[in-house]
Amino acid sequence: MAGRFIGLSDLEWQLFANIFPPEAAPRRRGMPHVPFRAVVNTLLYVLITGCRWCDVPDGPQWASKSAALRWLQRWQADGTLARMQARILGLAEEWGMIHWQYGAVDGSFSPWQRRR
Repeated sequence: MAGRFIGLSDLEWQLFANIFPPEAAPRRRGMPHVPFRAVVNTLLYVLITGCRWCDVPDGPQWASKSAALRWLQRWQADGTLARMQARILGLAEEWGMIHWQYGAVDGSFSPWQRRR
């Protein structure tokens, strides 16, 4: 079932604001840079709702699908996404929301052949 997501709150954004590279200076020509908060909102919207890239909503708190995909690829390459994941997991572990001793593996995704 798809979730509902309307964007990061100010408190949630403060958890990530210092992870990103500095925002670029305004350019005289071309499209203006998209704020990183709008990019993160768009990426989270796609992940939470399960929508297609072409169904990303329009509005001031959202980035275009092309800008979101471009920043996703850049942040994956430079390690920004890994730092975001590490921060989320660190906070969840600190607050007791993760229990590492429990886990499950779904064998349907295993590359090994079933024994007969």
